[in-house]
Amino acid sequence: MMNLKRRHFLRLSGAAPVLGMLGGAALLGQMRNGQAAASDYRAVICLYLGGGNDGNNTLVPLDGAFNDYASARPELALPKDSLVQLSGSSAGHSFGLHPALAPLASLYNQGRLAWIANAGPLVKPATARQVLEQSVQVPSFLLSHSDQAMWQQGWMGDADGSGWAGRSLEYFPTALRHNINAITMNNDRTLVLGRNSPVSFLSGGDNRYWGAADLSQPQAPATQAMNRMAQWQFSNQYEAEYAATFGRSVADSTLFTQAALMAKTPAVDFANNDLANNLKKLASLLPVFKSLGYKRQVFMVQWGSFDTHTSQRGSSAMSQDSQLDVMAKALAAFDQANVASGMDQSVVTLMLTDFGRTLRQASGGGTDHAWGNHLFALGGPVAGGQVLGSFPSLVPGGIDDMDKDQAGRWVPSTSTDQVGASVMQWMGLPAGDITSAFPHLANFSQKTLGFLRS
Repeated sequence: MMNLKRRHFLRLSGAAPVLGMLGGAALLGQMRNGQAAASDYRAVICLYLGGGNDGNNTLVPLDGAFNDYASARPELALPKDSLVQLSGSSAGHSFGLHPALAPLASLYNQGRLAWIANAGPLVKPATARQVLEQSVQVPSFLLSHSDQAMWQQGWMGDADGSGWAGRSLEYFPTALRHNINAITMNNDRTLVLGRNSPVSFLSGGDNRYWGAADLSQPQAPATQAMNRMAQWQFSNQYEAEYAATFGRSVADSTLFTQAALMAKTPAVDFANNDLANNLKKLASLLPVFKSLGYKRQVFMVQWGSFDTHTSQRGSSAMSQDSQLDVMAKALAAFDQANVASGMDQSVVTLMLTDFGRTLRQASGGGTDHAWGNHLFALGGPVAGGQVLGSFPSLVPGGIDDMDKDQAGRWVPSTSTDQVGASVMQWMGLPAGDITSAFPHLANFSQKTLGFLRS
């Protein structure tokens, strides 16, 4: 019972253990001395697009299936000649990307980016007919933002609120585990929350100042006072947990502050927006974490407002068109920075989002909540230039549509767990522990996908 209470408290508080109760001076000394070897580093960046990005206007077939797509959304469909063509053919189609994603098309054509078609949370393999007949178990509360966001990240229900990355990290060999494996840059942390380990919080801004305490100056009186407060102990379990959480938060922020002081600003042109600034910060910190001997890290970066029920097209800041433009430019800069710093073979970026959206357009120039969607993975280790999985039939009421009103809601042909297991196996999850970290994969004969090079 105490374990459940503790996990719940940590989940709400956003704290995490980093270096136990080491004070700022000890942290600074360790980091300046560079005690650990800088080798065998791997990181996964999960870019989570909030609200449910419309995959049907993201990855579009250029062959005969384009006509099905265009007829289902006469006002929303992208003109065929505006799409940025991807090289070759894959998953039975030739494809183009939304014009705002031209930087990603370039990375795809270079073999650095792969798409995973029609992916989503599944309890077991399912078809549209089975879903319509209610003869197969499906994730609870389909089409709900909050529930499906947690399902995408590996939530196992109220009794186990952990996510697939956090659980996986707990099965890693001891040599790959450390106190800052799991990090979030926002309040959403299900993905990186373990069953028995909390999450570190990395601010997109400055972790340095805690009131009068400057964490870059561990010998300053205010900072020493802060570190003494971080070691308080109480007999009451709630007060004790609060004190321990506070202590871990101070340790986290101290470490991240000192890492930032060691970091070099990437010599790449990042735009000035929330996503670009977060990725720029990561691009500067990843080489530092590697130099300090950390082996494996998963970062959660949530961004965007893709719940486009209305005004999905256009130049407004919240349209899908505008947001995809911001995302593509930020990711291209991030990838370029990783190449420049020598990190590109050590970093994989995975895009997730709440769910897909209906093929049929909604009133008001938008789309409604759906299920299966198109995801992508980016980076040097990615076996890019391909679309994996089974691309859905873009026919409302067709073989992949689970909607009784034929709105075009695809039943996923690939499970998000298969995507996540592929990434975490590349990170070091032993094959024998896959179903422990991804329990639903016990229902699947194929546990992982082939989009990462070992």
